Amino acid sequence: MLPALISRVTCGDVASDGAELRRRAHGAARALAGVRRVAVDEPDPVHRLCWLLGAELAGAAALVVDPDWSRRDEVLADAAPEVVVSGAPEPGDPVARRGDERTWFYLPTTSGSSGVPKVLVRSRRSWSESFRALDVPLGPDDAVLVPGPLSSSLFLFGAVHALHGGASLRLLRRWSATAAAAACRDATVVHVVPAMLAALLSVWEREPEPRPRLRLVVCGGAAVDAELEARLHRVLPGCELLEYYGAAELSLVAVRRGEPRLRPVVEVDVRDESGASLPPEVPGALWARSELVCDGHLRGGVLVPAEPGWRGVGDRAVRHEDGTVTVLGRAGSVIGTGGHLVAAEEVEAVLRAVGGVLDVVVAGTPHRRLGALVTAVLEVDPGSPPTRARLRDATRRLEPAKRPRRWLVLPELPRTPAGKPARAEVARLLRDGALDAEVPA
Repeated sequence: MLPALISRVTCGDVASDGAELRRRAHGAARALAGVRRVAVDEPDPVHRLCWLLGAELAGAAALVVDPDWSRRDEVLADAAPEVVVSGAPEPGDPVARRGDERTWFYLPTTSGSSGVPKVLVRSRRSWSESFRALDVPLGPDDAVLVPGPLSSSLFLFGAVHALHGGASLRLLRRWSATAAAAACRDATVVHVVPAMLAALLSVWEREPEPRPRLRLVVCGGAAVDAELEARLHRVLPGCELLEYYGAAELSLVAVRRGEPRLRPVVEVDVRDESGASLPPEVPGALWARSELVCDGHLRGGVLVPAEPGWRGVGDRAVRHEDGTVTVLGRAGSVIGTGGHLVAAEEVEAVLRAVGGVLDVVVAGTPHRRLGALVTAVLEVDPGSPPTRARLRDATRRLEPAKRPRRWLVLPELPRTPAGKPARAEVARLLRDGALDAEVPA
């Protein structure tokens, strides 16, 4: 996983050349000789990366600790690392790479949006094959910006993919739309989630100059609505969008680049509750089968192997006649209202495309007659907040039952350690009646 040549890595105003990173990665590998599992508890993104690359050389599986984990002790108890490292690894002479492609490389965690994060196990091969499946060639002329925390597998994947492709890498110590927009001036590729893309577009719409030189936006974590994509092309003509769908347990499943729907890069199936395959255009549970999936998860340091063959994570989808798929979202995020079932992610994708919306969670407010009211809880740009009329206008493309009946705003949405909106926490706040700040009309 450590490439033969590493280009420059920049974090804020601090730059490290490839030779220095390689020496520190080899030094980390020497420090981890004989270790099978290591927790990297270091806030500096570059030092984190050096420890991870060094662990890979040593044949050790690395857990990247997030300082914002609320259930840190439980996660560490499941991962059961033999050592916890921090600081900058000392430079060292080259060491031979230990292990093979089946060797455990990385211990990602699930997002924890609905409970205690699981500690998963990924092999070297599952990541290297994921690079090939993404199919984004990079070279020394590319500069890749990864503005999110490396404790998130989505952003760590982007960072290691950049190094693997021979590109230079730019990191941020903490997400900021303004800082990320400035960093994009010299970047050719950026890895984001839709909420980040919406925030970046808001900055560029206010300040169109200097124009970023981005050629590609790689976006995962949630669906990109057509209007958000249209905003991207209005602001940055000629910049491509690559959207992908995956999950921590499954890795990469489907990619969309230059076409309207996701195209699977592995075997997929859509099934009913009995496990029977459904015909095209009928929604059901999404299953995938590939060599990219995790080996299982750790419980108290012991591997609970994943079932071989087909796997699912509870996401619902529709398979189309042309082989493409539309992911409808997690089954647990479906809202029952007045006899209708509403996929929260479908509504969220529409609202994220509205200017001034930084992020949104759609959930149900309990209602005695309807079961639940579809409720949009928004994090908005304080400099240009959207009005309720504008938000309602954006949802007119949705069926009436899917349109939010309540509109609430928070200064910041509660988030999981991976940076995703904490859906379960928002639902709890709505159940408890703890949210009441309405979006202005």
